[in-house]
Amino acid sequence: MHGETGGLLARLGHVISSENQIALLLARGVIADASADVPRTATEAPSALRMLNLVTAGLALVLPTIAAGQAGSHLPLAALAQLVEEAVVLDADVALACILHNQGAGDFAVRHSVDTAVITALLARALKLDEGVIRSVVLAALSMNVGMLERHADFQHKAGPLDAQERAYLRAHPQAGVDLLRAAGVTDAVWLQAVLQHHENIDGSGYPLGTQGAAIGIGARLIMLADRYCARVSKRSYRQPLLPNVALREMLMADKATLDAPLASLLVRELGIYPIGTYVKLLNGEIGVVTRKGLNATTPHVQSLIGPRGARLDVPLRRDTRVDLHAIREVLSAEQAGLQFRPDQLWGRSART
Repeated sequence: MHGETGGLLARLGHVISSENQIALLLARGVIADASADVPRTATEAPSALRMLNLVTAGLALVLPTIAAGQAGSHLPLAALAQLVEEAVVLDADVALACILHNQGAGDFAVRHSVDTAVITALLARALKLDEGVIRSVVLAALSMNVGMLERHADFQHKAGPLDAQERAYLRAHPQAGVDLLRAAGVTDAVWLQAVLQHHENIDGSGYPLGTQGAAIGIGARLIMLADRYCARVSKRSYRQPLLPNVALREMLMADKATLDAPLASLLVRELGIYPIGTYVKLLNGEIGVVTRKGLNATTPHVQSLIGPRGARLDVPLRRDTRVDLHAIREVLSAEQAGLQFRPDQLWGRSART
């Protein structure tokens, strides 16, 4: 069986260990013709958005089985991690746009892990880490919160401060996650270390062990950055999301002492000052969406959807923000922008559902 991008999902003779694996393989696979040595051609072009939606749906099935302590329940995660990496390679801009524009794809607990995995994969590839390490840290991002899965929704909807018992539970979830993953059969040291340390801080102020500096693995440091950014730009039941540029600025200012400075700079370089999917108003009055990275972090490419006089444009207009007239004046919230569009209108077939 092959995936929609041609990647091998299961070899002939592979034993499927659970119904979850069957569901995942059927959801994303193209069955090979038994009479030929090549897979049938997919009827649809590959789509990074579709891939990530499959990851979200699959993760919603897999994480509860790991949390329930089922041996071997981690196995489907390998296919999901591969799919995240394929989506980032296929179209990183679409994968990043999903973080801001696909927040209704699943429950926050699951979707947040997928969003974090996308940025983790992007940063790991930018660092040119070994492919095996990249896979391990993406697996860690997908499973980072399995130790608090049963109460994640409660924390998501809690507007006030946590009480002492809740704080203790929260601080214990990295070790709880490692214990559950070990029980499920995970032995990958990089994966387990990243889950254990993803809330540790460079200055030693994190948890659960107060690990600091170089003792924190690269995977945990990448996940920590991605986790914090994605949490800030996600809508919660008790607050609106931060604007993407504000989220980055707040991280660099308020969290400065706790971050790995070179990796924080890498995050800004890879996302840009105006991350993909950001709503912006240009100097000429047009309103649009950042759709592609530019030559530098401050001049992305924008597609305008509303003209200078406030009328909806019949066709989106591509704007290079290096041009003075099309420079970015301000960042807007979704409510301020007032735009409705299909992702494939701006990003093409890689953003089709």
